[in-house]
Amino acid sequence: MTVSRHVLSVTVRDQPGVLLRIAGLFARRGYNIESLSVAQTERPGLSRTTFVVTGEDATVEQVTKQLQKLIDVLTVVDHSGSDYVSRELMLIKVAVRSPDDRVEIRQIAQDFRARIVDVARQALVFEVTGDERKLQAFINQMRPFGIVELVRTGMVALERTEQEEKERGRAKAA
Repeated sequence: MTVSRHVLSVTVRDQPGVLLRIAGLFARRGYNIESLSVAQTERPGLSRTTFVVTGEDATVEQVTKQLQKLIDVLTVVDHSGSDYVSRELMLIKVAVRSPDDRVEIRQIAQDFRARIVDVARQALVFEVTGDERKLQAFINQMRPFGIVELVRTGMVALERTEQEEKERGRAKAA
């Protein structure tokens, strides 16, 4: 069996206990949820939950089918087999031990387009948005200075718009 990483977007009704029921499906199968992000969608009363899990393809497919049977679940999309855009937000507090460190840290942050959101004598807090590789690269660059604290939101993902849909949209606008 093939084991791979799956990015699942699940659109649900905003109801108490929905997330617990969904997470329970993964727990019963012995899956650890690597990343979880939940927020309202463009439609009031609906939320989208993005899960990142690693597992056997057949088992994840089975979990996906079981998710679709839950009453409050409207759609389930496994982005793993398609082209998608993903982003994550990270806040990271980096130790500053000298004026030279401060200059170097700020320069690295600028290269990554990280925003400074808090300044103190001994530390800087940055906001970094991007895909997982960018965030991990930033962490690796900051590690030698000393990471005081770090928190990440978890991935959010949307399927890319197909070229045909883009062209149809342009034709309608013309």
